[in-house]
Amino acid sequence: MDTAITQIESVLDAKVRPSLAAHGGNVIIQSLEHNVLKVRLTGKCSGCPAAHSTNEELISLEVHAAFPSIRDIILVEETNPQLLDMAHKILHHQL
Repeated sequence: MDTAITQIESVLDAKVRPSLAAHGGNVIIQSLEHNVLKVRLTGKCSGCPAAHSTNEELISLEVHAAFPSIRDIILVEETNPQLLDMAHKILHHQL
């Protein structure tokens, strides 16, 4: 694993993940390229209406404080594959 990502993981472990875990969630790093960090919220935090606020007020704040060279932290939002599968079944009257 890249040294920078390992260092960012340490900050997330210490300053971000405990708050997310209290809400049944977590954050994973998708990528770090050209000083742009892409993260994805998981668990109950995935798809939460407050996800963008969590990124701005918690994740970005802590990462920028520890790593000023990071230009941007982007929240990657993906639809849960199981949810998509269920939606397809409903549309095709299979449920």
